[in-house]
Amino acid sequence: MFILVNILNAIVYVLDTLLWIYMIIVFVACLVSWFKPDPYNPVVNLLRNLTEPAFWRIRKWFPFVYVRGIDLSPIVLLILLRVTQIAVIQSLYQMIAMIR
Repeated sequence: MFILVNILNAIVYVLDTLLWIYMIIVFVACLVSWFKPDPYNPVVNLLRNLTEPAFWRIRKWFPFVYVRGIDLSPIVLLILLRVTQIAVIQSLYQMIAMIR
C-alpha cells in the first residue's frame, strides 16, 4: 500500500510543479509582451506557442478580458491556474493522506 501512496504522491508533486512552471511561463510571456520584442526570436516564439492557445480560449470564453487595448487574459489564466492548483492538488494530497 505504501508503494501506491508514494507513486500517487510523486504524480501529484509533478502536477504541482508543472502548474507552477506554466504559471511562470505565463508571467514571463506577459512581461515580454510589454517590450515588443522581435517576433522571430525563438524564445518569443516558444512563449507565444505555449501561452497563446490558453489566452485565445480565455478571450473566447470571457470576451470582457480584452478592453480598450488591454489584454487581461494572462491575469485570468493565472487566477484559474492558481484556483486549479489549490482545488485539485490540495484535494489529491488530502486523498493521499486518507489512504495512509
